[in-house]
Amino acid sequence: MSALPVVVIGAGPVGLAAAAQLVERGLEPLVLERESAAGAAVAQWNHVRLFSRWPELVDPAADRLLAATGWQRPSSGYPTGQEWVSEYLRPLAAALGERVRFGAEVVGVARRGRDRVVDAGRDTEPLTVHVRCQDGSEELISANGLIDASGTWGNPGPLGGDGLPALGEAAAADRIGYRVPNLGDDGERARYAGRHVVVAGSGHSALTALVALAALADDAPETRISWVLRRGAVGNAFGGGKADQLPARGALGLKAQEAVRSGRITVVPGFRTEIVERDHDGTLTLVSGEGNRIRQVDEVVVLAGFRPDLSLLSELRLELDSTLQAPVALAPLIDPNVHSCGTVYPHGVTELSHPEPGVFLAGMKSYGRAPTFLAMTGYEQVRSIAAALAGDRESAERVELTLPETGVCGGAGLFDEAEPESAGGCCAPAPAAAVAVAREPELVSLQAPSSASR
Repeated sequence: MSALPVVVIGAGPVGLAAAAQLVERGLEPLVLERESAAGAAVAQWNHVRLFSRWPELVDPAADRLLAATGWQRPSSGYPTGQEWVSEYLRPLAAALGERVRFGAEVVGVARRGRDRVVDAGRDTEPLTVHVRCQDGSEELISANGLIDASGTWGNPGPLGGDGLPALGEAAAADRIGYRVPNLGDDGERARYAGRHVVVAGSGHSALTALVALAALADDAPETRISWVLRRGAVGNAFGGGKADQLPARGALGLKAQEAVRSGRITVVPGFRTEIVERDHDGTLTLVSGEGNRIRQVDEVVVLAGFRPDLSLLSELRLELDSTLQAPVALAPLIDPNVHSCGTVYPHGVTELSHPEPGVFLAGMKSYGRAPTFLAMTGYEQVRSIAAALAGDRESAERVELTLPETGVCGGAGLFDEAEPESAGGCCAPAPAAAVAVAREPELVSLQAPSSASR
């Protein structure tokens, strides 16, 4: 067995789980994290409460590694992002010790001595990981494998309806945010209270923001909330309600639905922003491609999903779906034009492999632009990958995972087609082993609002 490490990019939930799985398999991981602490992305939405309970948020191999240190897993409850970081991710990074390096940004990965055009040696030469250190120095690290678990958090989707920033969007950056507002912070609360706030997006992050802003409007009645949807109708955006097997996720949709019905939120469907204009009084006007306008906008919260940054992998031979930028074998299982619930099959190394030997995308990055990702999906991915890298193909291909149903049938309704309201239940079971369901990255794993922060 090669003495070279398996490099893992990112010290988030899936990256650290990958390291724990590799350690348990007798392989040596090296986790490279550009920030100064584990869970840096999660820490940016520390005020948001997850949909998943603690037992679903701890990787099994990580649990066993931590147990040896005397750590005890919280047994119940829905943690906030801050609690997930402080009570699990940072203790896990500490348990992994020198296998995790902070302040080390991966800027490129290649096959040693070969660009992507060269055939010879791709299955024998190690990978070369190009690293930029915090002090500005550079380093080359040879690796026996690569698991890119760097996520998509740093690349939010823009306000523009065609996938590119709207004209004037960059110039209005002081009035546009791409994260769920932390209304528990006095300064951020003052930014939105009594203002006209537009929320753009239709996933769970958007619902989280809407519920929080509706609660703010109860305290500050001058607050106006407009919910901008690219799709032609609300359709199944509220989710499965009581039919959702993640109760907190279902409750979030019901709260958002109630806020809309109460009149605290004005829904603007079929609006794809093309231009952002700054008016003489400093407010914004959003202009759609059809020339419709939303005027007197003080703040915009854009929650239009995230997308992977693939630039650092440009010299590797990846086989990615042209639509989702996910591995081609995985893409049909997670396409939001088709799937929104129990039709995502359990998957592992078979669906995540590429023509480049020993290279894998895992976690949210593996889903490309597709939404609805659960932490336990990522944990099963890296368990399967670690088994394959250790030569245990039988275990790698024995993927056993059942994800909770959303209670929503049909595709995501991304555009104008009429969408039936869900009457409960979910799609027909998949014909294979266990039935799985989507995950939501708008916010990384799955988040529901914290009542304490509202």
